[in-house]
Parts: sequence; structure tokens; C-alpha cells
Amino acid sequence: MSQHEAIVAEIPRLRRYARALTGDAVRADDLVQDTLERALGKWSLWRPGKLRAWLFSIMHNVFVNQVRSPRPIDFPGDEALSDLPARATQSDALELRDLANCLARLPVEQREVLLLVGLEDLSYEEVAKALGIPVGTVMSRLSRGRERLRAMLAGGDVAENHLKIVK
Repeated sequence: MSQHEAIVAEIPRLRRYARALTGDAVRADDLVQDTLERALGKWSLWRPGKLRAWLFSIMHNVFVNQVRSPRPIDFPGDEALSDLPARATQSDALELRDLANCLARLPVEQREVLLLVGLEDLSYEEVAKALGIPVGTVMSRLSRGRERLRAMLAGGDVAENHLKIVK
């Protein structure tokens, strides 16, 4: 399999993860394009092994750079979900909308880990490598993200934890 075929095989997963990260189809496509451009330009740096984790790592870095840019990032509500495939019943569509809105309200660090583990089925080690963080941090962010998402979906508005600095 050539480098192009291997990368093309990962595009659906990249698009799905980018869409979940950005909440916008157009920005997600831009993120995937930027990721693929960078991956092809840096192909000599790839070591045979987990191509998917390497591509997610590149996407994470591109996304973080975009978040740090002066352009504000907003997460659209219902209009972003209008072109997603809808399930058969109205309540399912409402639950999907609620889940997307709750995911968008999670801190980026927790959302990334939740999506990579839950949606993309990466191992903790692969997520840690892709995001450049320790495995323990992945587990901690995943735990906090799941707990926060559960609380938001249960109807409770999760208040920010205000930690007290003790010297």
C-alpha cells in the first residue's frame, strides 16, 4: 500500500474527529485538509506503525494552533446538526443535538480525549502519543470528561471547579 492509499484510508476517521472537534462541517473539512497537507509534507518523519495515531497527532496540533489564533471559535447549535444524518424518531434527534451541545461545552482537552477514546477507539497509549501527554493525564481527562458529560446530559449545569491553591 502506498503512502497516498494509506492516508486516504484514514480520511473518514479524520473527518469524523474533525467534525466533532470543530462542530462545523466547513471548518472540519479545512482542518482535515490542513492535516493531510502537513502529513504529506512531513511524510519523511513518519515511522512505520500507527499511522492513525500519527495523523490524529498532526490534527491535534493543527487544531490547537487554530484555537490559539485570534479568530474566535464558536460552536454552532442546531444549524451544525442540520446536515447530519437524523435517526428515525424525533427524540433521538433531540438527544443527538443535546449530546453535540454538551460535547461542545466540554473543555477542549477533555473533548479531544473523549472523542479519541470513545469515537475513534484509540487506546490510552495511542491517545497519549497523539496528544503528547502522559497516559495518566489521558485517563484523568477521560474520567473528568465522562463525569462532566453525564452531569450535563442529566440536566444539571456543571459548575466549574474552583480549586484553592494551598502553599
